[in-house]
Amino acid sequence: MIGFIIRIFGNSLALYAAYYFVPGFVVNGSWKEYLLAGAFLGLLNLTVKPVLKMISMPIIILTLGLFTLVINGLLLWTVDYIFDFVSIKDTATLLYAVVIITIINLAVSATKKAVI
Repeated sequence: MIGFIIRIFGNSLALYAAYYFVPGFVVNGSWKEYLLAGAFLGLLNLTVKPVLKMISMPIIILTLGLFTLVINGLLLWTVDYIFDFVSIKDTATLLYAVVIITIINLAVSATKKAVI
């Protein structure tokens, strides 16, 4: 349970970093919206992402893991589609935001493993 809470805060922090560094990626609102979008993204990563990775495993192997960025992009696009306060301007913005969110989630995941 504590791992999922850390994942929510990590996703919220990653969304804020993407908002700060990527022009065209906008989250309108306060910390509540970041937590809500982070919780939904964490829920998608927990439930939908393993299924998508299992289905697309041959493509992931052929692309040496780069297809996981496409999967992460689909999940982030789903967050944009569900919530009105998250706005992604175009595909390049989505790609840059996915890269930043992935890097921050890797750092939070490594920190989580070191702490727990």
